[in-house]
Amino acid sequence: MGKIIFYEERNFSGRHIECSHDNPDLTCALNRCNSIRVESGSFMIYEKPNFCGNQYFLKMGEYRDFYQWTGVNDSISSCRHICGMPGSFNMRLYERIEFGGQMMDLMDDCPSVMDRFHINDIFSCNVTNGNWLFYEHPNYRGRMYLIRPGEYKRFSEWGGRTARVGSIKRITDH
Repeated sequence: MGKIIFYEERNFSGRHIECSHDNPDLTCALNRCNSIRVESGSFMIYEKPNFCGNQYFLKMGEYRDFYQWTGVNDSISSCRHICGMPGSFNMRLYERIEFGGQMMDLMDDCPSVMDRFHINDIFSCNVTNGNWLFYEHPNYRGRMYLIRPGEYKRFSEWGGRTARVGSIKRITDH
């Protein structure tokens, strides 16, 4: 199990809340979040309640202010515990919605979707094994999106504003 502590003030001070599981709404406990300590496990934190808005992946460690998790503001409203999965990883990527067009298999990290598959956009995907992160830009930069096992018939189902996926990384941390 994981453990994350959200603090209202920088440098781990002020009111705080601890979570060890998914929490769809932190707003009743915290007005803002300016520092975070991940004591164990990994978490995806979300700017808005119900796992919506900008997403940030945090591994075990200390984040003294919101700039350290690439936050653009002090608004964190929900979190999801992410289990790193040992073993095989597998997903199928598609260049069209509803699994249409060219299909591409992926089993490892991909620092550049364009270099590897010669496309810029992923419109749908089917994840059979593992938890993954989609990044908006190559080399694991920009907005990120958590992709868990299941079918995503269109990019909006993983929270994407566009179908642009620049890089893809497996979540292997325990």
